[in-house]
Amino acid sequence: MKIVGISGALAGWKTNVMVHHVLEAMKQIDPNAVTELIDLRDVDVEFARGEPLALYNDDTFQVVNKIIEADIVIFGTPIYQASITGALKNLLDHLPVNALKQKVTGIVTTGSVDKHFLVSEYHLKPVLSYLKGLVPTISIFAHSDSFNDVNEIIDASLMDRIDALAAEVIQLQEGINN
Repeated sequence: MKIVGISGALAGWKTNVMVHHVLEAMKQIDPNAVTELIDLRDVDVEFARGEPLALYNDDTFQVVNKIIEADIVIFGTPIYQASITGALKNLLDHLPVNALKQKVTGIVTTGSVDKHFLVSEYHLKPVLSYLKGLVPTISIFAHSDSFNDVNEIIDASLMDRIDALAAEVIQLQEGINN
């Protein structure tokens, strides 16, 4: 199983840490899983202009194709101003409408305002559904207080939720594959 994790943060490390932990939890469940974490700060995804993908730079072309070729995609983003990051939205704008068909698409978000947990439900989930992704019942929001000063997770219940998301995502994708 190919699993791609996307960290949509261009600043800070909490989102990257969260996506990494989800990918690791999934490898614990399925040791044969091949995982890759794509941190959007490390690639040059061009601004979407509505042109065919072949007309964009190599980074844009490769990241979009890795998502299309994956069996599972985990999307992570910090929440700024009650929305996902522009970097993640831009990447999603590059995906064709059926890019996530037959794929489970997990969601992890981070933020410092408690009510921002709603962004995954009312903003990101509809976009992933539009792209034909299957969104599991579990999505994870981690408050900034769940991390210490060096961005390590210090909230045991958050680790339990990560394990639960990983288990549900793997189970759903296995159901689709069978």
